[in-house]
Amino acid sequence: METLFIIINILVALALVGAGALIHRLWKKGQQKAEQQSQKLKQQMTSNISHELRTPVTSIRGYLETIIACPDMSPEKKLMFVEKAYNQTLRLSELITDMALITKMEERSDKLRKEEIDLYDVANEVFDEFAERIAEKGNIVENRLSAGTVLIANRSLVYTIVRNLVENTLKYAGDGVTMHLECYSTIEKFCYITYYDTGSGVPEDHLEKIFERFYRIEEGRARDVGGSGLGLSIVKNAVKFHGGTVRVINRLEGGLQFFFSLRRQND
Repeated sequence: METLFIIINILVALALVGAGALIHRLWKKGQQKAEQQSQKLKQQMTSNISHELRTPVTSIRGYLETIIACPDMSPEKKLMFVEKAYNQTLRLSELITDMALITKMEERSDKLRKEEIDLYDVANEVFDEFAERIAEKGNIVENRLSAGTVLIANRSLVYTIVRNLVENTLKYAGDGVTMHLECYSTIEKFCYITYYDTGSGVPEDHLEKIFERFYRIEEGRARDVGGSGLGLSIVKNAVKFHGGTVRVINRLEGGLQFFFSLRRQND
């Protein structure tokens, strides 16, 4: 009987060793697969960045070469090409800034400081920044946040979330639309927020992709109106940094509606 127990213990030990070895192999295989996926994503990102940087640089070069090649060009036409080149430098600068922000959120998030902020004040600052463009388009702002909607958050990132959503409306939603922002629920540690406009919305098959980096509903659309193509991707990353989630729908009444959550306090 004692011999039988010894044999059973040996078999159990061997089984545990075998299971451990199998788990290690599976873990290593999973790790290698994750590394391969990460490398693939980095290569894809690098390719996308290269393409996006090349576009404004090529445009700037083309405008300047045209000016140099035509010394007798009228001052009015020369000014037009200079303005076009300048607008492309703005787009290039925005692209570089947005890429740096994404990199910081993903690789150096521990360097992003959190503090007590009032979401109502932050939103008002964003609407003030765009006041002239909002007025030109005849849009209506509805900031239904309550004063004293306090979060422990990174002020710059929260400002960017609201700013990018508002700017998305100004670029794509059309004129004479309503822009609505409110916190519709505060449950436990989270503030649940919605932002919507009454514009044209987007095709349903594009909704799940609009948070992807450099994704465009129509090729060249973002290039025509400016922008880096990273605005909503930054929104997603900034919301995630604050422990929340974000989703988007087309409103039945027309326009896009975003729902996102932000943690109100640290754990």
